[in-house]
Amino acid sequence: MKSPRSLADLPFAAALRPFAGVLELDEDYDRVLFNDSAFADAAAGGSRFAESAFTGVTFDGGRARRARLSQVWVSESRFVAFDLAESALVDVWFSGCVLAGVQAFALTARRLTFRDCKLDSVNFRDSSLTDVLFDGCVLRDADFGGARLTRVRFPGCTLRGADFTKASCTDVDLRGAALGGAAGEAGIRAGFDALGGARIDALQLITLAPFLARHLGIIVEDA
Repeated sequence: MKSPRSLADLPFAAALRPFAGVLELDEDYDRVLFNDSAFADAAAGGSRFAESAFTGVTFDGGRARRARLSQVWVSESRFVAFDLAESALVDVWFSGCVLAGVQAFALTARRLTFRDCKLDSVNFRDSSLTDVLFDGCVLRDADFGGARLTRVRFPGCTLRGADFTKASCTDVDLRGAALGGAAGEAGIRAGFDALGGARIDALQLITLAPFLARHLGIIVEDA
């Protein structure tokens, strides 16, 4: 399915039914529209969301561990200290969302898109990410430690303090991403030796050179 740019692009948009009530454990949510809702400490672990949409939704805390999401649109929504660990996501699109302190470790994701999102301290540790696109996003302190990244792209993104320790990178494309900030801030703070298989451009290499030298123990000083 082609990546949608708006709710109207979803082939099932006209069939969505407004949601009313509370989220429950191990529940099935098919063709449901969650609109302008706030969920505090939601408990939706083990639930399945298929051909559904979240617009203007806020999750403050809560758990959806081991949830399954398939063909789900999420726009202009906030996830704060939310637990999505060990979940399976296929054809899921986040647009204009904020994720802060989200636990997404041991995630299995295929054809996952984050567009114009802000991700702050999101934990992707030990996840399997395949055909994942971060497009125009800001990723601060994202943890990809031990993750398996296959065909993951970061066009137009800004990385600040990303950790790739013991990650596995296959066809990872970092070209077009900002990998360094002001005052010598590192776009990537750990895991340089795990970036074999990743693509960067010449300007990024210049930006990363001081951090790579430090990682390798190379002392750079003028005579």
